Amino acid sequence: MKKLIFVLGVLVACGMFTAFTMMAGPFEDVVSAIKQGDAGSLSKYFDNTVEINMSGKSSSYSKAQAEIILKDFFGKNNVKSFEILHKGGQEGGSQYGIGNLVTAGGSFRTSFVLQKKGNAFVVNELRFENK
Repeated sequence: MKKLIFVLGVLVACGMFTAFTMMAGPFEDVVSAIKQGDAGSLSKYFDNTVEINMSGKSSSYSKAQAEIILKDFFGKNNVKSFEILHKGGQEGGSQYGIGNLVTAGGSFRTSFVLQKKGNAFVVNELRFENK
């Protein structure tokens, strides 16, 4: 009987772990796309217009333009690692992340803002500042 309870406990724990790992949200998806240098996956979360700041130069771009700019950026700066240093926001509201992006072209302090728009979260700001 003890073995049965133990086995059931292990199965329930594994199921909960699997469920939690499969429920990656927009924040985790954005972090993952940056880690992989994947502009296409990142652009899925772009708002209709996105403010991008690279090395002190800031402009607003359409979703399509922003994806092209990031493809170029990641093409010139092959990503080695991305680590979130700080994340925050409001419960159910906007969220932000600040991290350290290490690339073949140098290190960048990287930040992004996810804004709640309807039932979805969209990226409306991305910053890549030289370290």
